[in-house]
Amino acid sequence: MQDGLMEALVLHGIGDLRLAQMPIPTVAEGKVRVRIGFCGVCGSDIPRIFTKGTYSFPTVCGHEFAGTIDECGPGIDGYDIGDPVVVFPLLWCGKCDACESGKYVQCNDYDYLGSRSDGAFAEYVVAPKENIIRVPNGVSLEQAALTEPAAVALHAIRRVKESPVGKTVAIFGIGPIGLMVAQWARILGAQQILLFDILNEKLELAQRLGFDNVYNTSAIDPVDVVTSETHGKGAHICIEAAGSPQTYLYALANVRRGGSVVLLGNPDADVTLPASLISQVMRREISILGTWNSDYSISGNDDDWRTVLQAMASNKLNLLPLITHKVALTNGTQTLQMMKNKDEFYAKVLIHPSDTSKQQT
Repeated sequence: MQDGLMEALVLHGIGDLRLAQMPIPTVAEGKVRVRIGFCGVCGSDIPRIFTKGTYSFPTVCGHEFAGTIDECGPGIDGYDIGDPVVVFPLLWCGKCDACESGKYVQCNDYDYLGSRSDGAFAEYVVAPKENIIRVPNGVSLEQAALTEPAAVALHAIRRVKESPVGKTVAIFGIGPIGLMVAQWARILGAQQILLFDILNEKLELAQRLGFDNVYNTSAIDPVDVVTSETHGKGAHICIEAAGSPQTYLYALANVRRGGSVVLLGNPDADVTLPASLISQVMRREISILGTWNSDYSISGNDDDWRTVLQAMASNKLNLLPLITHKVALTNGTQTLQMMKNKDEFYAKVLIHPSDTSKQQT
């Protein structure tokens, strides 16, 4: 590697992903440069790379990451070189009504590391100090790299006004995000958690995480399961976490009167609702809640990110079993292609710099 250059996976166009060298980003006032430890591959990264593209090219994707501070720009205090950190990837404008009220994910004019600006499928990323949180002692960089999706999962269940304590929660789609929601439901006191998917490997992973009520919807109708398990009442909370038209229908069909449905998965196709199902939704007076991203506080108040890190540090949240692959940047293109083609089973895939001599875990 030449001085002043770093390795990165650079997206030059839809499907045109290349391992390349590019300049190490410089550090301006109020900014911090982070040496990447691990960056998770989000489910949204696959269509972003192979079918939809980013907002401009070339771009470095990757927004779920943790690393260590490599350099601080002028005006930065409270951090030392080598501190382990995570980075909230949304860069808010600070001027709109949403920003003024601290609702940064509702910003009208935001930037985003990994989709609008260069992200962490690279050796280094630069971010504002306000977007950085120190990783607690005892939390590895592998775990910390899952902070962003775990915060998204927590935010989804927090969208329901009613506490999950003593309630039945049904989750449709148990990829990494769905399994994180399931863990949060358990941590937050749900009495019964019903998990549905079409892949046995995901169901088996859920069982290894301690969930017994797992069902393959290719073999059994979720309505029959939920009806049986809730004595015909339906689940208090249904969470759609796959983005499939069928799972949208399952979530709406299995919620009880006055219950809540959270739409978490990014839809991969248009969803058509039968008139009879819409009638049920109306008659049951259910709440349908959208969710996107996670809450973040610049003042250090309790937010989704800090709750995740505290839960990791106290061993309440166990995310390491979700990691099925750890690959170097040099193998990143091949691995992302495998994920696109679904050539093998994967849950959470982490990409790390090829040179691990400076890497901390």
